[in-house]
Amino acid sequence: MQVTETLNEGLKREIKIVVPATDLEAKLAERLETARSRAKINGFRPGKVPTAHLRKMYGKSFMAEIVNEILNETPRSVLAERNEKSATQPVVSMSEDEKEADLVLDGKADFIFSLNYEVLPKIEVQDFTGIEVVREVVEISDEEVDEQVKKVAASTRTFEAKKGKAADGDRVTIDYLGKVDGEAFDGGADNDAQLVLGSGQFIPGFEEQLIGAKAGEEKVINVTFPAEYGAAHLAGKDATFDITVKEVAKPGELELNDETAKKLGIETLERLREVVRGQIESQYGSITRQKVKRQILDALDGQYQFESPEKLIEAEFNNIWQQINFDLNEAGRTFEDEETTEEAAREEYRKLAERRVRLGLVLSEIGEKAGVEVTEEELQRAVFDQVRRYPGQEQQIYEFLRNTPDAVANLRAPIFEEKVVDHLLEAIKVTDKVVTKEELTAEDDAEASADEAKEKKPAKKAAPKKKAAPKKKAEEKKDEAKDEEK
Repeated sequence: MQVTETLNEGLKREIKIVVPATDLEAKLAERLETARSRAKINGFRPGKVPTAHLRKMYGKSFMAEIVNEILNETPRSVLAERNEKSATQPVVSMSEDEKEADLVLDGKADFIFSLNYEVLPKIEVQDFTGIEVVREVVEISDEEVDEQVKKVAASTRTFEAKKGKAADGDRVTIDYLGKVDGEAFDGGADNDAQLVLGSGQFIPGFEEQLIGAKAGEEKVINVTFPAEYGAAHLAGKDATFDITVKEVAKPGELELNDETAKKLGIETLERLREVVRGQIESQYGSITRQKVKRQILDALDGQYQFESPEKLIEAEFNNIWQQINFDLNEAGRTFEDEETTEEAAREEYRKLAERRVRLGLVLSEIGEKAGVEVTEEELQRAVFDQVRRYPGQEQQIYEFLRNTPDAVANLRAPIFEEKVVDHLLEAIKVTDKVVTKEELTAEDDAEASADEAKEKKPAKKAAPKKKAAPKKKAEEKKDEAKDEEK
């Protein structure tokens, strides 16, 4: 086999491979001999089939197998010999001329093909011990915990039918039919829907118009869907809802005691408080973690500047661009609505893709040098979490992950990255700063990096309001409490 480098520009490589016909013939002869000793063909004793007969019957198919084996094995062996790491699977190029292919399969011509790939850049890990970050910490008060406990416990509150007008906090049971331009729209109707007034379950203006309604009353209310509503065909549209009020019920007294906690699947009220505090700490901790990680990435971004593989950048950009356009379409918005142009947005998100790829390579090198590894237990946990997202399709997801190495690699990558961040946090200077929850969660945080601003989705899309199942939020809180307890 002759290996010749035909391109070496930056990270790009092209390698020409020539497998002489004599080498192919030797491999074929060896395979025919093995087949001859095992072949059972009518008219010949076992092991006595002439090689020429086997060549006539199976020569081309055996040679095709040999060629495929060469194509599968050569990229790995060539990279190993050259001590290179390919950023992506090398692209194999060969002649598409059928006559040339037949000559190769007949053993009358050399097999010539090329490998095209980009190598991973060599990265010298810089000293990162001088990096300094500020870790914002929120001190959680007992009052905040109690307030959240009340919200969670509200799902256990009972309601009793009452006569008279509905007031804020009452629960109404209604039938409704939504219309835009006089025509009913999908998802705009429900029967026996229960809604706690003031809960914010429905779109703005809906619940307020039901205050003062009585059981048995029929009315039409007028609302306008938010301009950034999740369903693009309704965003910004004026709508009417035909309402039939079937019941008005007042809430019972909200009791906070061990019995209330047991209704939520937790033994005692004190334990419920502990669980809720843990949830709040986890929520704030997640935001704190992201802000600290962003500071680390910004610092590394300033330390490392090198050429990254174009194919990795292109793949990352395509992922970002697909999500951006999906979000815009979902929100019914355009680039002009976001005060930009498609050309400017492309340039901006391509820079983001380049930064992500470059920092990903840096973190990978730091982790490899530090011996960071993802354990099998951690990977299995990630697989389980992924499967849980698709109830009823668990077996299909397991099969997909088992047969798709790239999918498993995508689960491994974020775990590895977070472990590298942990490794860095042990070495750099971290200063804790006590802040309010408003300061921690402020969207316009003055310290937010330019990169984070770019990573925000361009469509300022609000989560769609639920038009049915108003108990959902309370049920979710109950489930969260149970999960935390487990």
